[in-house]
Amino acid sequence: MASLPPSSNAPKPRKRFVGKTTRGSKSVSTGLAAHQIPEDILNDPLLNQAIQQLPSNYSFEIHKTVHHVRKNQANMVALQMPEGLQMFACTIADIIERFTNALTVIMGDVTYGACCIDDYTALALGCDMLVHYGHSCLVPIDTTQIKTLYIFVEIAIDSDHLAKTIRLNLPSDRARFHRLLLSDEDNSRHIAPGSKIGPAAPLQLEDSASHMSQDDHANSSVPGVPEILPTRLSLVSTIQFVAAVQKLKEDLSSDRMRSVDGNLEPSIHTASSNSSPSMGIYEASIPRSKPLSPGEILGCTAPRLSEVDAIIYVGDGRFHLESIMIANPDVPLFRYDPYSKKLTRERYDHDEMTSVRSNAIRTARKSIEALGEGHGPRNTPDDPKAPIWGVILGTLGRQGSFKQLQSIARQLTTSRRNIPFMPILLSELSPAKLALFQDHISTFIQTSCPRLSIDWGYAFSRPLLNPV
Repeated sequence: MASLPPSSNAPKPRKRFVGKTTRGSKSVSTGLAAHQIPEDILNDPLLNQAIQQLPSNYSFEIHKTVHHVRKNQANMVALQMPEGLQMFACTIADIIERFTNALTVIMGDVTYGACCIDDYTALALGCDMLVHYGHSCLVPIDTTQIKTLYIFVEIAIDSDHLAKTIRLNLPSDRARFHRLLLSDEDNSRHIAPGSKIGPAAPLQLEDSASHMSQDDHANSSVPGVPEILPTRLSLVSTIQFVAAVQKLKEDLSSDRMRSVDGNLEPSIHTASSNSSPSMGIYEASIPRSKPLSPGEILGCTAPRLSEVDAIIYVGDGRFHLESIMIANPDVPLFRYDPYSKKLTRERYDHDEMTSVRSNAIRTARKSIEALGEGHGPRNTPDDPKAPIWGVILGTLGRQGSFKQLQSIARQLTTSRRNIPFMPILLSELSPAKLALFQDHISTFIQTSCPRLSIDWGYAFSRPLLNPV
């Protein structure tokens, strides 16, 4: 008797997962991981000799770059880096062309930050790969138009000197920190005109027990040992020094300190001289603003901090540190310059910044007072001589956002008063550039970088606003 064909409605046995499959396990275990650099590249004597032409304390990750260029089979590689690194561009280009089959293009346009990554221009130049130096992955690699490799260019610094400088100048005892460094700060800011400013009193870094009162000793949980609260420090930097910040946190979180020869010294401090460092434990933390790396800040991106006594910024210049000072106006900031090896107290005039921005907003409001209420077309106001607004879309790399431009345009057209505007595409903003536009453009809104309005708003003849 012939068997009937199986019915499609018949129940099928359930598949059971009893363990991991071994199919292809041999190839997986013996194969090279995608991120692992082959030994023939790491141990290439000619490549290692060529790398020696670059400064040893700058991590350009040449082995990694050569590996990715070969793996992607790139034919034309674009190199983009900030002006401070362009002195090494030709050397890196020569190394890539010598040890890969690719040609290189050096993108010489100014690169202010991670938002300036210019994969669009690289693609237009016929490049099939872009190597961006000096910034983190603010624009994810899965959103760029071509294969993109970020090289952070970490810079090695004297970590021991950094830790000792912090300990020498900032007491680990929270009470002493506020008393020695922050006391009478408000009074020192307001000095009558004509008053003589005398020399500052020397900073006394003495043993904390010598400053303890009888009440302090009475409040101690251990008889004879005063209860000391650690100074709370928040550590930040640019991407080049995030490794140094991590090392600094380890040093400050321990009651020991590395000596010059690398050995660990016990936390025994009995001297009372001004040159003796504080050997106590700090409450050090490394904040993060996603998608940035822990401790990394940008000129436009910085975390808001709470329950912090001070901020330690590792890096040179003021552009990046000003962003975290703007975000945290009540927290004192100290900057350690790894090049000059100096620790300085940094300040920011928040009142001046607020005044400049408020004046710009008031002037912009006055420009629309004469406009009637209604919702007419954006480019046909009732009065042809009425002032219009200019909405600037930044075209420098990935600075501009078309969606943000659309949002601003929608708010202007649907506002209670019809605000006529003109879209403007611009790569770099400057007072001279905007002065070329006619006077009937009364106000500009720029989407390139908020720091342009904050730092340079006073230099423009017309208000330069930015979205929040």
